[in-house]
Order: sequence, then C-alpha cells, then structure tokens
Amino acid sequence: MNIAAVRKFGSFFTIFVGYMKKVILILLLAAAGQMALAQESQKTPEQREKEFYEAIEAQVNRLTEQLELSDWQVFYVDSILTHDYRAMQDEFTTMSAAKYANSDLFYDVQDKWMEKMYQAMHKVFDEEQWAKYLKGGAAREKKQRDKRAAKKGRL
Repeated sequence: MNIAAVRKFGSFFTIFVGYMKKVILILLLAAAGQMALAQESQKTPEQREKEFYEAIEAQVNRLTEQLELSDWQVFYVDSILTHDYRAMQDEFTTMSAAKYANSDLFYDVQDKWMEKMYQAMHKVFDEEQWAKYLKGGAAREKKQRDKRAAKKGRL
C-alpha cells in the first residue's frame, strides 16, 4: 500500500468517524426527547397542576426578592401570573386539540398573553421596581415581541 492510499483512507476514516459521532448524538438527543415526552404524558392532571402552581410560586418569589414587593404587590403579581398563564395554557390546549400545526400561531398567543402580563405588571410596580423589572429581562422580551409584531405588520 502506498502512502497516498493510506492518507486517502485515513482522511475518509476521519470524515466517517466524525459523521458517525453526529449521527449517534442526534439519535441520543432524539431518544432523550422521546423519554421526556413519555414522562410528561405519564403525569397525572394533579401532578401537572401542582407543577403549574410551583412554577408560578417560584416566579413570584423571584420577583418579590428582586423587586422588594410589598404584600399587596405580591398578591397582584400572583393573581396576574396565575390568571394569564392559565388563560395562555387554555388557548394552547384548545389550539392543540384543533390540530393547529403552524408554530407562528402559538407564538402569537404567547405574545398576546405576555404583553398582557407586561402591561399589568407596569400598573403594579412603582418607578424603581419597574426599572429593575425591565433590566431583569422584561425590556428585552418586550423588544422581541414588538419585533415579531412589526414583522407581521401589526405594530
């Protein structure tokens, strides 16, 4: 065997191994995704409900800590998040049941409810809290929502 043939084979082998690594990674990620979906579908409605309220509680606690909310503000933030996330979840469920396949429609629903939460929070927070809230990521999310709306010609 000459050196040129060995180099050619080595190059082919390197490319093949790299390709196989990618295939194996994709297969592992797909399997992990399937396992996650299977675990999610095995949850009882009570477990899903509990996780829903735990997620809201975690977000309320984070905002309370970051923004130093008073008791009445905590009440309103909790109420806003609970209502709006539940309404968004209900719309998603309705759309899924109706077999909507266009992901843009789901983003539209999410943007609608996130905008409602944004506007409601603005009414609850004072100036200093609002500035911290915006710096905490709300301004970036608002900008992204506005950008998507402008792209669709609705702004």
